[in-house]
Parts: sequence; C-alpha cells; structure tokens
Amino acid sequence: MQISSRFTMAIHMFACIDTFSDQKMTSDFMAASIGTNPVIIRKLLQQLKAAGLVEVSRGTGGVTITKPLEEISFLDIYRAVECAPDEELFHFHENPNQNCPVGKNIHHVLDDRLLQVQKAMEEKLAQMNLADVKNDVALCIEKEQ
Repeated sequence: MQISSRFTMAIHMFACIDTFSDQKMTSDFMAASIGTNPVIIRKLLQQLKAAGLVEVSRGTGGVTITKPLEEISFLDIYRAVECAPDEELFHFHENPNQNCPVGKNIHHVLDDRLLQVQKAMEEKLAQMNLADVKNDVALCIEKEQ
C-alpha cells in the first residue's frame, strides 16, 4: 500500500506558503521547491481550494491559507487531495470467486479489519496539524544558519 505523493506535496506547499508569506506565492515557486511540474501544483491547489483550505488569486497569482495552521490537520489535507470523504483506504479486489471457500468469505474476514486500520490512520492524521510542520521547518532552518 502506498499513498500517492499528493499528500506530502500538499504539506510541502503549505510550508512554502507559510515560510515565504512575505512574497507572492505561485505554483512555479512551489513546483521549484518540491521538484515537480507547476501543472501538478495547480491541480493540488484546486483540490485544496475546493476543500476551503487555501484561496488562489487569479491572474497575478498568489496563494493564501484560509485558516490558522493549528486548525488544519493532516487529515484535512489527506481528504482534500487523496480521496473522497467516504472512500475507503483499501481497494478490495472486486470479483473474488464465490465458488471458492476463501473467495466467498474473504470480504467477511477482512472488511472490518481494514476499516479498523483506516480509522486508526485517520485518527492519527487528525492529531497532527500544520502548526507542527511550521515549527519543525523553522527549527531546521534555524539550525542551518
């Protein structure tokens, strides 16, 4: 199982927006920091905007964060860029053989367990927020100076 890089890129974007708040933040700037294409950044910005986490100025560019960092959890970001709110983390193979004793029962055996794993992950993500990232980035920058 692997969550796509959209989640970590989105967190990186928030760190850039906050760290460089004294300058206009553009998709080109964030793409250069992340090491990706600006088109990918713009798609993520659309998702974050739809979730109400950022505002994007058209034309001249610029991105602002809509809430205090303490109020934006990793779960908020994960839900904005990785999946629909009711989507399950684990995608189950769709057609297990109903004539096989294992195939017939595998959903019954695994569904609840996988749901428990997803809930545990979401609970942990909800406990982490962007203020934690801001503080840790600031400490790292301070150590480099």
